[in-house]
Amino acid sequence: MKKIISFVIRYIPRPFLQRVSPLAMKFFAITNRGTAVQCPVCEKSYKKFLPYGRIARENALCPNCLSLERHRLMWLFLKEKTNFFTAPLRVLHVAPEHCFIQRFEALPNLEYVTADIESPLAKVKMDVHDIPFPENSFDVVFCNHVLEHVEDDIRACQEFNRVLKPSGWGILQSPVYPIETTLEDSSITDPAEREKLFGQRDHVRKFGKDYAERLRRSGLRIEENQFVKELSTEKVSHFALPSQEIIFVCKKGD
Repeated sequence: MKKIISFVIRYIPRPFLQRVSPLAMKFFAITNRGTAVQCPVCEKSYKKFLPYGRIARENALCPNCLSLERHRLMWLFLKEKTNFFTAPLRVLHVAPEHCFIQRFEALPNLEYVTADIESPLAKVKMDVHDIPFPENSFDVVFCNHVLEHVEDDIRACQEFNRVLKPSGWGILQSPVYPIETTLEDSSITDPAEREKLFGQRDHVRKFGKDYAERLRRSGLRIEENQFVKELSTEKVSHFALPSQEIIFVCKKGD
């Protein structure tokens, strides 16, 4: 199972996976029934979640809504630490995750805009380097696991800063590695070499511990929120959350 998942993630185009994965997962949702773990996003329970990742992680993928550890943590953060589910908000969601789309669209308090340059799940075709909305358009911006793919991450964050309202905020997650300084080299275009250096064939950089400080160069204010540390070990285990994940919360800067 782990080898199959690793191969599929590495070599099958993501837009295709986004279309077929929900159907393929129905079988696993039935065979994995149990009560040991629960997904807070869809509230389904299983004996365990499915493995996921290029180096497959155990107990990671919810077979019902396709949430991963980071998505479940973000859902809990939004519910417990923000007014996302209650306040009237205009939201821009870049590269929207399958587990969130229908649930966010159903919230009556949101004007919810999904956007991406290639995802079939998004309604607006958009390049994050040139967001086609006026200044001060959105109360909230989500952009998770995108900035490691784009040509200019600082330019993209400048655009987020531009379209956020003065009181706006967002969440900008990316893989962050235990290296001091972000590694990038635009001359490296070979997919195999990119995977070797940056962790994935379509990554153009490997973010280090300077991630938050790097994004601040865009003008955004970045908070490194360790929400998961506030949760009990029982809750972290039951929801299969990432125990070390920092939530990078952005706010509109000057």
